Amino acid sequence: MAEQGFTPPTSEWYRPSADMIKGANVPDYDAVYDLARQDPEAFWVKRADELDWYQKWDQVLDDSNKPFYKWFVGGKTNMALNALDRHVTTWRRNKLAIIWEGEDGEKITLSYWRLWQETNKFANVLRSMGVKKGDRVTIYMGRVPEIAIAMLACAKIGAPHSVVYGGFSEQALASRIDDAQSKVLITCDGAWLRGKIVPLKDTVDEAVTRSPVVETVIVVKRTGQEINMQAGRDYWYHDLMALPIAKPQADTEVMDAEDPLFILYTSGTTGKPKGVLHTHGGYQVYTATTLKWVFDIKEEDRWWCAADPGWITGHSYIVYAPLILGATSIIYEGAPTYPYPDRWWQIVADYGVTILYTAPTAIRGLMRFGEAWPARHDLSSLRLLGTVGEPINPEAWRWYHRVIGEERCPIIDTWWQTETGGFMITPLPSVDLKPGSATRPFPGIEVDIVDDDGAPVGTNEDGNLVIKNPWPSMIRTVYGDDDRFISQYWEKYRDQGWYLAGDTARRDEDGYLWVIGRNDDVLKVSGYRLGTAEVESGLVSHSAVAESAVIGVPDELRGNKIFAYCILVEGVDGSDVLEAELKAHIRHEVGPIAVPAQIEFVDNLPKTRSGKIMRRVLKAKALGQPLGDLSTLED
Repeated sequence: MAEQGFTPPTSEWYRPSADMIKGANVPDYDAVYDLARQDPEAFWVKRADELDWYQKWDQVLDDSNKPFYKWFVGGKTNMALNALDRHVTTWRRNKLAIIWEGEDGEKITLSYWRLWQETNKFANVLRSMGVKKGDRVTIYMGRVPEIAIAMLACAKIGAPHSVVYGGFSEQALASRIDDAQSKVLITCDGAWLRGKIVPLKDTVDEAVTRSPVVETVIVVKRTGQEINMQAGRDYWYHDLMALPIAKPQADTEVMDAEDPLFILYTSGTTGKPKGVLHTHGGYQVYTATTLKWVFDIKEEDRWWCAADPGWITGHSYIVYAPLILGATSIIYEGAPTYPYPDRWWQIVADYGVTILYTAPTAIRGLMRFGEAWPARHDLSSLRLLGTVGEPINPEAWRWYHRVIGEERCPIIDTWWQTETGGFMITPLPSVDLKPGSATRPFPGIEVDIVDDDGAPVGTNEDGNLVIKNPWPSMIRTVYGDDDRFISQYWEKYRDQGWYLAGDTARRDEDGYLWVIGRNDDVLKVSGYRLGTAEVESGLVSHSAVAESAVIGVPDELRGNKIFAYCILVEGVDGSDVLEAELKAHIRHEVGPIAVPAQIEFVDNLPKTRSGKIMRRVLKAKALGQPLGDLSTLED
């Protein structure tokens, strides 16, 4: 059954202008897609040849140990080589790489030359702290320029980074530190959000108490409040960057194409987050190609991906791909409605933003304030708009197109995952659009929609979304857990060799793809993935809760909101006070995005005879739908 709120395929078409098609980096999708399908390896070699390599590869794709695919085998490179080093030997050294605006109005610009120097300085600092090639470094920061510098410096010295979103709690941070075994952690004293300080360093102090593997904490001063600085462990970033060791030149580590670039944790169907592992070679080829083609990046563009660097969107399309392409990126620290609901539109006008990429949740949130706020600003610089994180509902699509894009900007609706590294299903600017559809696969990607046995489903029928061929930026493994990598993504269609995306989708009569939503125990809230087990574990960690189950219920603003069901320990009664206490507990244990909208106290939960909670029954009950087949219900 399709998720309630899903809008069925529409015959409503929006066609790009002749000038848009003529000027696009890829004016003919069909021709390029066919070319990639005929000879995938030759297709990706041509893309890889656009980047710099210390040494070219011996083999394009090694599929001898499926599903542990390897790309550009024998090639030597480094993400920092392509994102920074190669630009400072050209005229781009003086081009702006990053334009940053703080929520409080502070502004910083970094040319490619200065970003390169700052990265080199911090790379030298990390080396002086004993960080070596292969060591993992955890980064827990707000949206400040130093987060990009930290990521690039880690890449430069060959130390895989693990960026943890600054909205996660100390428990979530500690579990990710433990899994990565990071001895060095980089953070800020705090971050600004909606005019208030997010106390990042306080969270770090608690996390490090829970995870004593951390030996060194480097702190960027952003908000300036008093914080605890533990002697021998904690160091101010600005003090370290002023030392003689922080020289503005640093050697770039020569990395194998398959050496790890980063680990990024994403919620799964068990309580333990999955460490998605990406590597230097294939990831840089794929992310650079997808950004260049999908958002038609030109030398004069000002690109704004309004995500957080702590998520894969920020990794791929705030930090790495724009820098590889030599683009100018906008980074904004704070909330889209602070201090007024036109903050984003003011930024577009002030900096002449040409391409804006954001989440449907943000669009729906800004829609609530009407058209007068964007109408105050000159948005004529915009030429392309994009969305990410979840399917965009047609109503929000039309508003975005009409009010923000002034009916001239194609909307690039992208489907992809932390595990894919880059866009997988997406229009190009030359492709005809349907509101709510991500259209067709990116060239080089072959997808299908199949039933549980692997047979293709019919037109406009729901099925499992699968990817049928390997691609350069694909997840290499779950960090430290190859078995989980296989069972999570490959086991279901192991005979066919297909990657299971974990999403339900449809294909319409025109061949356009419509992604409906997750079909496992993962929630999508405001575009962020949360495992039901992670939220449930947080609830059960409260002394009053014996057992819990959570579901996602469609929400007009956030995509989904969380409903929780709790069985209380004997002798404890449910109340409004306890519900508020549990919500505060989840905020502390998991983070604000995981707080349930509603908590219901129950005597039992619907389970199968094997003990698995039947969340679909809870969801049907919450939505007032038929409960369906209950034959496997325990009681």
